[in-house]
Amino acid sequence: MIEVRDLGKSFNSRPVVRNLSFQAPDGAITGLLGANGAGKSTTLRMICGALKPEAGSIMVDDVAATGDPLVRQRRLGALLDHMGIYSRLTVRENLVYFGRLRGMPPASLRERVDHVLSILGLESIADRRTAGLSQGERMKTALGRAILHSPQNLLLDEPTNGLDVPTVRSLRDLLRRWRDSGACVVFSSHVLDEVRALCDKVVIIAGGRLIAHGSPTELCVQTGTVSLEDAFVKMACQSENFSC
Repeated sequence: MIEVRDLGKSFNSRPVVRNLSFQAPDGAITGLLGANGAGKSTTLRMICGALKPEAGSIMVDDVAATGDPLVRQRRLGALLDHMGIYSRLTVRENLVYFGRLRGMPPASLRERVDHVLSILGLESIADRRTAGLSQGERMKTALGRAILHSPQNLLLDEPTNGLDVPTVRSLRDLLRRWRDSGACVVFSSHVLDEVRALCDKVVIIAGGRLIAHGSPTELCVQTGTVSLEDAFVKMACQSENFSC
């Protein structure tokens, strides 16, 4: 479970995230939905520890962000906007390298790498350098790095960006399996189709502020609309931070 309370962050004196609070439960996929620049990526970076918040608090499975960062990192897997894989290493070597960084024992690491290659459909290219791979193959490799240590909480920033339809479908299936195992999955997007297809809960952000949250159905009921797109536009347009 991930809980954010009154989170705040500015860049060059410009507020990007303002008093943001929400909870992402275990066994569910929570989507952060908002236009470009709404503060979604900044929020995910603060949760995973890549950025330090200026205000508020973050809890990951009851572990405060102000505590031991290594404890929190073991509970998190993150795929941010930069895939962060090494182009001169093979797919397998990338996974082994990041597993070693996390202190995974060699025997269990080898077994886990083989399992991740299998579930992501990367076995046929496991020993190819990532420099020559397609966008989708590199994204899968980065996702493999994020889930290698079986984290209870998974953070994904625009995970389907640039992927073809078969790869998107494969990713959806994987995230559903991860959710059904009891994990907490949080991903950001401005693509309503992805949010509608995957999310149990939606957190709508505009101008760095929370403007609504609930299931897609609940948001439609709240706004008297029949689609998530209509609900989003209506709520966002009512916010002073969004121009329509």
